[in-house]
Amino acid sequence: MGMCSTITDAPDFNASADAEALYNAMKGIGDHDNNTDLIDDLKYELTGKFERLIVSLMRTPAYHDAKEIHDAIKGAGTNERCLIEVLASRNNQQTHEMVAAYKDAYGSDIEEDVVGDTSGHFKKMLVVLLQGTRDESGVVDADLVEQDAQDLFAAGEEQWGTDEAKFIMILGSRSVTHLRMVFDAYEKIAEKSIEDSIKSELSGDFERLMLAVVQCIRSVPMFFAKRLYKSMKGLGTADNTLIRIMISRSEIDMLDIRECFRLRYEKSLYNMIKDDTSGDYKRTLLNLCGGDDDLAGEFFPEAAQIAYKMWELSAMTKVQLRPTIRPASNFDPAADAQALRKAMKGFGTDEDAIIEIVTKRSNAQRQEIRQSFKSLLGRDLMKDLKSELSKNLERLIIGLMLTPAEFDAKMMQKAMEGAGTDEHALIEILVTRSNEEILAMNAAYQDAYKKSLEDAIQSDTSGHFCRILVSLVQVMFFPVRSNIVFYFHTHSLVAV
Repeated sequence: MGMCSTITDAPDFNASADAEALYNAMKGIGDHDNNTDLIDDLKYELTGKFERLIVSLMRTPAYHDAKEIHDAIKGAGTNERCLIEVLASRNNQQTHEMVAAYKDAYGSDIEEDVVGDTSGHFKKMLVVLLQGTRDESGVVDADLVEQDAQDLFAAGEEQWGTDEAKFIMILGSRSVTHLRMVFDAYEKIAEKSIEDSIKSELSGDFERLMLAVVQCIRSVPMFFAKRLYKSMKGLGTADNTLIRIMISRSEIDMLDIRECFRLRYEKSLYNMIKDDTSGDYKRTLLNLCGGDDDLAGEFFPEAAQIAYKMWELSAMTKVQLRPTIRPASNFDPAADAQALRKAMKGFGTDEDAIIEIVTKRSNAQRQEIRQSFKSLLGRDLMKDLKSELSKNLERLIIGLMLTPAEFDAKMMQKAMEGAGTDEHALIEILVTRSNEEILAMNAAYQDAYKKSLEDAIQSDTSGHFCRILVSLVQVMFFPVRSNIVFYFHTHSLVAV
């Protein structure tokens, strides 16, 4: 049972008592024999989507997956999206158990049935995934990473036509850790993401399958968050998809899926299910979901890992910085101050003159202009700008006139003020700033808002997300990130 599941073992579990309670819940109208099968009784008593949901919950994960695959390929037509979702997201053990369950339940070989119902490169990749032989050793060969990245580039972007077999071999067999590094190396070589290359080089169901594999390599919870959103957005609900995911992930990583859902769509999975379903069906799905993140304001381990990964990458990556704003040559702060005053004086405002000056001076030079404006003209430049400009232009120009520390402090405050929290802004700022920048921001926040940034974060966030943000604000990390080890109560996050 997953540590990030919403369904866990019930304390004081009594199978006989639960069986009796279920029997009593169904007896009355209709005939029931004490020796009847529970699944048959449930099918008899329940109907529609609620029946499908409850009956599916009574199957083991392997038999549930086997039935989903069987239903996807039986009869006229094939549900390729179901095949893609299930086979792209299962690990080796889950795949092996599903293959065995399929053989037991339907008396046929799952690979033969899939081969008989699909074709082309799509079929070949499904067969590779059905083998359940992805490398799970965790060992990464840096030379092989570079070679695989180069091979993928040569198989697609670098040539006329596409070597699909190379994509199948690499994406179908290499380890998750290895492929994540390959994707990064590939982007440097191709100057585009592996996803963009797949979209341009492949097509149809094969393209959708390979994109799903890449998404699952990057983050299985995010993959399912996207699938859940698509199952409920717009008119109608793809109930089979909703049921399949809620059942298959509730005992594995539903908490992480919930958090990815909230991070990506800025609404809780709980509320979307609540708005899109009804009756006993809704109540059961909400139980599987496990809670309303909008209400709790709780961030779960996936978000903490995303924040840490972004921060670690930003801290470890050595790049040559190339700004678009550089110090202006022949800079004269007094002349600029006079020009800005002229642009705002009298009837109307010369926005073009303001933009030309503010966007062509470095931040240090802009601070000199502020000082000159005060000393020469006896006026507060910031107040004048606010009175003369409006809406987004005002926000942009005022932001440029603040020091970097003042600007960061203001953005942190805006992210936390009022109802709701802009978690994306908090993550973006804190994982990309250096220790010196964070220390300066802390001081600017204290000066502007008369309280510490740490206290503000603690009062506006919670759980693992709060803990990692506070750690970032405290600037307690060593310069070398590999010395840091984080432990979380429900989900360990380790960098060794």
